[in-house]
Amino acid sequence: MANILIHQEKIQNPADLPKLCPFGAIQLEDGRLSITAACRMCKLCVKNGPVGVFEWIERPLVEIDKSAWRGITVYVEHTAGEVHPVTFELIGKARELAGKIGHPVYALFIGSGIRNKAEKLRFYGVDLVYVYDQPELEDFRAEPYAAAFEDFISKVKPSTVLVGGTTVGRSLAPRVAARFRTGLTADCTKLDMQLNTDLDQIRPAFGGNIMAHIRTRNHRPQFATVRYKIFSAPQRLQKPTGEIRLMHIPPEKLLSGVHVLSIQPKQTVENIENAEVIVAAGRGIKKEQDMEMIHALADRLHGQVASTRPLIEAGWVDPRRQIGLSGRTVCPKLLVACGISGSVQFTAGMGGAEHVVAINKDPAAPIFNVAHIGLVGDLYEILPRLIEKIDSGQTSPAHFAASQPENEVSDGI
Repeated sequence: MANILIHQEKIQNPADLPKLCPFGAIQLEDGRLSITAACRMCKLCVKNGPVGVFEWIERPLVEIDKSAWRGITVYVEHTAGEVHPVTFELIGKARELAGKIGHPVYALFIGSGIRNKAEKLRFYGVDLVYVYDQPELEDFRAEPYAAAFEDFISKVKPSTVLVGGTTVGRSLAPRVAARFRTGLTADCTKLDMQLNTDLDQIRPAFGGNIMAHIRTRNHRPQFATVRYKIFSAPQRLQKPTGEIRLMHIPPEKLLSGVHVLSIQPKQTVENIENAEVIVAAGRGIKKEQDMEMIHALADRLHGQVASTRPLIEAGWVDPRRQIGLSGRTVCPKLLVACGISGSVQFTAGMGGAEHVVAINKDPAAPIFNVAHIGLVGDLYEILPRLIEKIDSGQTSPAHFAASQPENEVSDGI
């Protein structure tokens, strides 16, 4: 590690020195200079400043003992003890990663009155389920849950922690990672494990223009959040495995300034994450009235309507129906992409679809690289003909979900 040391005693004209930094990282306060977090370590102050005032210091990096950290932990997301499906998806991935390095898989379950609910986790191949079941943890509040999470890590020392990219997970994971001054990669789309227990964390960056490959080389534990529907849940086992271990943290460590007065259940709405059939619209739709074609096809396929971000921003589609990095991740049996080019931002949200039918007039559109069936042509000609064939019984929803050759592209219908 490196930093820049300021020798205050050698400064003669302090008011002139803040100008040395193009990023405004040098500040003068009460006659003393300091370097803020805005510093980019460009060393211009060392090169261009008065001799001896700024000194670049390299400090040797003290490597941690990675062997002292063992196991892959999955945080159990739940509502009143009912486990969120993303938990099972992460357990499946944790088992895969743990198998590469011979580590156990842990589940961390925090709440109140959840002891019996923890039994369900044993049917998914978890080696140990750590349960914090205390009255102070009845309702989710960030501070008490983070305290219990911290207590678990301090006692068990897992090498890797996986958390669902939900509202709760995104609130909790950064707080816990900060307490251990370790790295956290959010919204990972791929995970892999090195033999030295370094977690390969891959996620789109810079608006999806690149795929960032991140490793936490010298800190433990490693934290990653993953969205719902990115990975597949494992099959439920016939017999339970592993064991449940009850944990306890002193109640005084679970104090919070937040008090839950009441909880109002959220109104149930159609959720595209759980849809088996999705008809998605993109820039190829020219005006809002033309969305009627998309809805008509979705009705006939007994599916739901979704879209890309431009149509959301235009106000043509409910924001909860956006697929992509800034929207929802889906894993339907069938996805029909209408007028969608297939940017990384979109495909990252639908990579789990079993069958993809793409309709686009550009034969070079990237969507055809991930489609199982590609129809090259104007969607304004193809969709009415497709709807007509379904109405006349010449084709059916089941036809589209049937197994198809990979990347079959044809002109029209």
